[in-house]
Amino acid sequence: MGQKLKTTGWVAAGVVAGVLTTVSLQTVARGSLAPLPLEELQQLAAVFGMVKSDYVEPVDEKKLISDAISGMVSGLDPHSQYFDKKSFKEFKEGTSGRFVGVGIEISQEDGLIKVVSPIEGSPAFRAGLKPNDLITKIDDTAVRGLSLNEAVKRMRGEANTKVLLTIYRKDENRTFPVTITREEIRTQSVRGKIVEPGYAWIRLSQFQERTVDDFVKKVDEIYKQDPNLKGIVLDLRNDPGGLLDAAVAVSAAFLPQNVTVVSTDGQLAESKSIYKAAPEFYQRRAGSDPLRSLPAAVKTVPLVVLVNEGSASASEIVAGALQDHKRATVMGSQTFGKGSVQTVRPLGPDTGLKITTARYYTPSGTSIQAKGIVPNVLVDESAEGSPFAALRMREADLDKHLNSGQGPEDKSPEREKARDEARKRLEEEAKKPPQDRKVPEFGSDKDFPLMQALNQLRGQAVVVSKTQTIVENKEEKKEN
Repeated sequence: MGQKLKTTGWVAAGVVAGVLTTVSLQTVARGSLAPLPLEELQQLAAVFGMVKSDYVEPVDEKKLISDAISGMVSGLDPHSQYFDKKSFKEFKEGTSGRFVGVGIEISQEDGLIKVVSPIEGSPAFRAGLKPNDLITKIDDTAVRGLSLNEAVKRMRGEANTKVLLTIYRKDENRTFPVTITREEIRTQSVRGKIVEPGYAWIRLSQFQERTVDDFVKKVDEIYKQDPNLKGIVLDLRNDPGGLLDAAVAVSAAFLPQNVTVVSTDGQLAESKSIYKAAPEFYQRRAGSDPLRSLPAAVKTVPLVVLVNEGSASASEIVAGALQDHKRATVMGSQTFGKGSVQTVRPLGPDTGLKITTARYYTPSGTSIQAKGIVPNVLVDESAEGSPFAALRMREADLDKHLNSGQGPEDKSPEREKARDEARKRLEEEAKKPPQDRKVPEFGSDKDFPLMQALNQLRGQAVVVSKTQTIVENKEEKKEN
């Protein structure tokens, strides 16, 4: 991998914002350019001149050029993107897992912002914010009506500046203000615990620079608590991606040495790569293997991988590698289907271009682009089924999405029928009181897929889905 930084997207201030994409950050300019279409470029220059001279009011030349580049790139596929100064900064922050803010993971509930969890050691943690607290105002702005991303942006800012949050704590039935000083936050992407004697749960919420070190630390900690583990559940649900080298490392932790984890293929020679379960493909410092302290038992311990429609990109790489090598049983729902690789090329000190350059393939040579990983065992998100899964956006639903390159997509009419039924159920669900609409927390004893994963590890009966349908692609495999 050399000095390439392979990533799969970014996180917005403690909230995963959309599906992340696999990219390669490169600083070397292209050595040659294709012949330029002069007639079309003359038209572009003519339009630029007309807008500049004829538009009803003066326009900013730099904005015109920036918008032209954005339009050119956005017409390619959903993941190619032009980064202006602000978005390039956010992109770099996200891949590092660092940002300046208050340090809370949040979601939305009834139009308000709900604290899912304060990040340990963060300003919000020290200020006493608790899970389930509701944020009603950010400074003087009422939260109701703001999108999640808008709320996140208002809570972010420069280090050492203050933000006033108005908190409603339901269990105490009181509202109170909290002034928090922003500082640099390092997000936690790894959680885990012994869920019952002999069985552990490890959740990866994304793949960042610290993920591998935190993953190793968590595995070592779990094995110290129970050296005779009988099984591990690796939870990748709603994991939108992250650093490719982190995904290769997590896969390598469970796989035999030197087996293929993932391969990529595109027009450029640099896009044709094979990544194996070996330190040179994931280590960040020469001669330093971050997996060296892991107990040998992790290579053979029975393993279940939990996925759902929100598992994308790097998390699909891990699930696909462990499934193809028959190292794990993959359970849950068909994944998102983000199987393309983007390359980020800086255009200057503060701008860049992210462009799709390759597809990636599981070890068996199968492209999962616009299809996803199909679990070995389909499991619903609750005992009542997965009533709203059909409404979730997947890669195949995105406008201008790249096809798999392995044959036509099968657009099943059953999916639209399922969506209509899910919309009706959602309307009925919305009429229920808020306390009756809570989704069980991942990792709890009310986490239905986790309970089924534990049953699988124990050799007990698993409640499999009777309603899920698979989005199929009639394809040929890539020849390696």
